[in-house]
Amino acid sequence: MKRILFAASEGNPFIKTGGLADVVGALPKYLDKEKFDVRVVLPKYLCIPENCRQKLSYVTEFYADMPRGQEYIGIYETQVEGVWYYFIDNEHYFAGNSPYNQIFEDVNKFAFYCRAVLACLPELGFCPDIIHCHDWQAALIPVFLNVFYRENSFYKNMKTILTIHNQKFQGRWKIDDIENCRDLPADCRYGAMEAYGETNFLKAGILHANWVNTVSEAYAREIQCQEGGEGLDGVMREVSGKLSGIVNGIDVKEYDPMSDPQIRVHFNGKSITKKKKNKERLQDLLGLQKDSSAMVIGMVSRLTQQKGFDLVRAVMEEMMDTMNVQFAVLGTGEEQFQDFFRHFDWKYPDRVSATIGYSEELAHMIYGGADAFLMPSQFEPCGLSQLISMRYGTIPIVRETGGLKDTVEAYNEIWQTGTGFSFTNYNAHEMLAVVRYAYDVFCNHPKEWRAMMKRCMAMDNSWQASAGKYEALYLSL
Repeated sequence: MKRILFAASEGNPFIKTGGLADVVGALPKYLDKEKFDVRVVLPKYLCIPENCRQKLSYVTEFYADMPRGQEYIGIYETQVEGVWYYFIDNEHYFAGNSPYNQIFEDVNKFAFYCRAVLACLPELGFCPDIIHCHDWQAALIPVFLNVFYRENSFYKNMKTILTIHNQKFQGRWKIDDIENCRDLPADCRYGAMEAYGETNFLKAGILHANWVNTVSEAYAREIQCQEGGEGLDGVMREVSGKLSGIVNGIDVKEYDPMSDPQIRVHFNGKSITKKKKNKERLQDLLGLQKDSSAMVIGMVSRLTQQKGFDLVRAVMEEMMDTMNVQFAVLGTGEEQFQDFFRHFDWKYPDRVSATIGYSEELAHMIYGGADAFLMPSQFEPCGLSQLISMRYGTIPIVRETGGLKDTVEAYNEIWQTGTGFSFTNYNAHEMLAVVRYAYDVFCNHPKEWRAMMKRCMAMDNSWQASAGKYEALYLSL
């Protein structure tokens, strides 16, 4: 049996700020338990909800040599659906009301976390064959392993995988200001760890890991190009021989239109006409005009430029003037986009609903009740919303980038194939043209629209398919 340790800064159900937590919380459950002993190690943040903290059991505590001197490391554990979770305790680093604070605090905090993960393994009696590190917060584990631990027989044969969930975030700060990196040799601090005059955790992890993986095949190609590489495209081309992409999955139990308690009427591909009851409920709840002929477009997202909201802003008035569409928007983000949607909610109260905030219940209702789901992202490493929307027969309209390109097949009216609508260039009127196209099919070709809904619902976007690819990657190492 192969032993795998997941190392990440967040994971469901304990702490979540984004898609990383969904991956860390779901993937270990779907790996073959007869072939893999998979465990997860997270920071024991003070902001973990109390109901979760009460489930943690004390394991041990010890002190380890670090640049500041002897540092306390406590270890707690719990089990969720057959997976053991360990938690690194040190309130000096993990206090506060958020897992992430100012970057100058976070780089030192996660440097400590990376050191503590390696230091705690002998105390736990768990010697992983592979440490699967996620994003920049865990990217120094391969570095510390290679620099400080390789001579120790306990660590000698460990391999490392670094998964990049979003290359935009790299863990960058002034080279000499990161206390928990000061004992690294100069050729490492000013070599593998340095980029553009700063320390770069992600770059260091990429160069030191045995394998680098990202969350879609298209994104693995895009980060090797100047446009998508976020300054590290040269590094990504250098390591292309150890780089791959595996698209994320979704938890098909949580997002199941046949059992989801958040939607009014349950349905599947054979009873797809029942979905209209969920549309009616959504319109009623959000104060939208009850109009079955209106195409309800859902958006559940962070309201940021990365997600393409500047494109939406550029043509929103034109969409409202020329099509019978309604918008159901849920999310928080940049003030400019929050204000933009608030304005349209005020201007078109029976056609636009903007909920600034987050509600899991409302998110499910939008997935289950909308006709289409708009994701015009500037870049999207994987994206989960398009996978969830397809699960509910809600047709995605996406820009062809990253995971959106890998998971949404463009509609072909001649061959009657496809699972959504897509556009190529990051351009507002190109997006508008494809929304018009989707609207035309919705209004004038209902039979073809229903067939596309059924194709979406028949897609296997579960973690089962992705887990098999991760198992093959683990075994290859």
